[in-house]
Amino acid sequence: MRRFNKKSVALASALTITAIIGAGCMGEAQPKSQQFTAAASSELNNHPTIDGGVYHPIMNGKTGPYYVNEDTLKGDFRIGREPTKNEIAAWDKDVMPDGTGLPEGEGSVEDGEEIYETKCVSCHGDFGSGGGGYPALSKGNAYDLQKTLTNQRTNPDADGPVRVFGSYWPQASTLFWYIRDAMPHTRSKTLTNDEVYALVAYILNINEMEIDGEEVDEEYVLTRDKFLKIKMPNEDGFEPKIQGEHALENVRTYYKNPKNFGAIKLKDPKERCMTNCQKQTAKVVYIQNGGISDFHPPLSSARTLPGEKAMPTNIAQTRYEENCAACHNLDAGMGAPEVGDKQAWANTLAKGLDKVYANGINGINVMPPKGGTTLSDKDFKAVVDYMIEKSK
Repeated sequence: MRRFNKKSVALASALTITAIIGAGCMGEAQPKSQQFTAAASSELNNHPTIDGGVYHPIMNGKTGPYYVNEDTLKGDFRIGREPTKNEIAAWDKDVMPDGTGLPEGEGSVEDGEEIYETKCVSCHGDFGSGGGGYPALSKGNAYDLQKTLTNQRTNPDADGPVRVFGSYWPQASTLFWYIRDAMPHTRSKTLTNDEVYALVAYILNINEMEIDGEEVDEEYVLTRDKFLKIKMPNEDGFEPKIQGEHALENVRTYYKNPKNFGAIKLKDPKERCMTNCQKQTAKVVYIQNGGISDFHPPLSSARTLPGEKAMPTNIAQTRYEENCAACHNLDAGMGAPEVGDKQAWANTLAKGLDKVYANGINGINVMPPKGGTTLSDKDFKAVVDYMIEKSK
């Protein structure tokens, strides 16, 4: 919520009090003259609703079967207070596509790569390829990948759409805002504006993007002025359009025509429907297996479980280095018990080994389940055992 005002607080109060007072009116018959329809509600509010939404005007003290405490709508209430300008400013920190909220600063691709390797690679993988349950930031050239958004998996070999930052996101301002306010995962809001610019520059670079016709190469330095010239490949790939001064009315107009978003009734083409509909204009293609027979390894009809084998220590060490070292290494400073810190692990093990296993598998504090890995419970426990053994 970006803005607060008395009317919104009053409305919230009215809705709360409505539910309390109306509890004694359950089951009360509503005369036809007071029944509310979407059409009547829209007419009273002088504009159409969006996709079936209904505005409920107050008629005879009610918005339906419930009474409304209309005193709360007169402005004389004692719930909360109007926020100060400074309080609003403290919350109003989003970065908008038109540059609102975007600070001055600059950062190079070279610096961004260094910051990424230090603070981001453990979750998002080399060159933003993703890993450990965290999203990929790039899969190659954004302009080529954007074309895959029309792909449908109509046979086993067809590639589906690739939705990463470069190919899918409509605005780069979201990237700047999200990095600044939420990254790194365990130390949000610790990056300077210049560091955020550098990281954005690096992510643009690994997506092989251009700004105003210039390639974002390894020597590129991103500034506020250059940032405002970024045009994302999929900027126009969404509907309805929600930007601009008349965005809300444009959205209402869009949803007023059911042909834009689904099947319509045979009798009344102005209404959406779930049954007795006209055929959809879009062709529905069902996924088929195409008679796949060349499985590798071949399918087995055996109904026995594979035997369990203990993970060798060297494999446990490799899994630790691949998935856990970024947070549990000595001097990582992530708040996790660091491998080699005897006292930290002694404190952790005071809860009991089963509890340590459970916390790691289910996640605890800022640590996601299994540290965001895809390890089995057995293999994850082996890695924990390796960490404990190295901390004795």
